[in-house]
Amino acid sequence: MQMTKYFGLTLCLLIAFLTSPAVAAEAPATFKVGEFSFTRPAKWEWVEVSSSMRKAQLRISDSQKKESAEVVFFEGMGGGTKANVDRWLTSFQEPKDKISAKVEETTVAGKKVTFVQAEGTYLSGMPGGPKTPQANYALAGAIIENPAGPVFIRMTGPAALVKSTLAEFKSFVESGVKGK
Repeated sequence: MQMTKYFGLTLCLLIAFLTSPAVAAEAPATFKVGEFSFTRPAKWEWVEVSSSMRKAQLRISDSQKKESAEVVFFEGMGGGTKANVDRWLTSFQEPKDKISAKVEETTVAGKKVTFVQAEGTYLSGMPGGPKTPQANYALAGAIIENPAGPVFIRMTGPAALVKSTLAEFKSFVESGVKGK
């Protein structure tokens, strides 16, 4: 009986040690999506992907307001640039003319990059599934065109947090395209 208690306690301690953050693998500082290498900003948290469709997932947190925004990466799926821009803009409850929609095309290191912004009541949820309205939310997205297939990067979260991160988001995307 005593040996069983000892073995059980030892096993519990071993499991706790092996699953503690100190032993768990560290979040990558850089990661690839398609042919592009992205360097994760230090304050952006690595998140294990929650869907097989996602190639990477990050979280940007505002500890003072206890809010966070999600940054997700998809590769080579779901139609072209226009179809995805339209889908992103229709993921808001309000009509397109009420969500401060902006679409900007630019070229970075020889690649066409389309940046998208919008804000309003974001309808969160999987395509074709139930939607949860998120009032006062914003979306910032980037579509990097590439012969091997486009890379889609979408940030969604509370409008103030997303808007305060826009310049960093854009620099992050551009540096990934440049490979820096």
